[in-house]
Amino acid sequence: MFAVVRTGGKQYRVAAGDKIAVEKLAGEAGDTITLGDVLLAGEGEKLEDAGKVTVSAEIIAQAKSEKVIVFKKRRRHNYRRKNGHRQQMTLLRITAVGDSKAEKKAAPKKEAAPKPEAKTDDAPKAEKKADAKKAAPKKGAVEEKTPAKKAAPKKAAAKKTEDKK
Repeated sequence: MFAVVRTGGKQYRVAAGDKIAVEKLAGEAGDTITLGDVLLAGEGEKLEDAGKVTVSAEIIAQAKSEKVIVFKKRRRHNYRRKNGHRQQMTLLRITAVGDSKAEKKAAPKKEAAPKPEAKTDDAPKAEKKADAKKAAPKKGAVEEKTPAKKAAPKKAAAKKTEDKK
């Protein structure tokens, strides 16, 4: 499910699991907030009532955005001013998009037992990889069993003789 939310005078299209950077919001890292101004919501091509949808987000960090250089100049008046600015922003991770009732129902369904069969299949593969690593020589290692071969001297090129007639 996705939603379009407005915060800090800008609009963002979000879905569960997305990370976005927005204008500074009150709170510290780890706090959970609710983005209340939902403009549009839906799933796929189907749209839902935006008034019933809530968007929950977790604050990852409070940070500053990229530096913007402000340079002012007036020609022929010896007037130059250089200034820098870094806007305060908040990094958010969207945890849930949808009705508050739907979020509570979806939570118990996340439990899943791992399959023990998958672990036994991986064991022989791991052993084969370990055996292959032991058998393969390392790069840059010189084997002592084989004597070093010297390069054969190059033969001089035969000179071409031209017959002048």
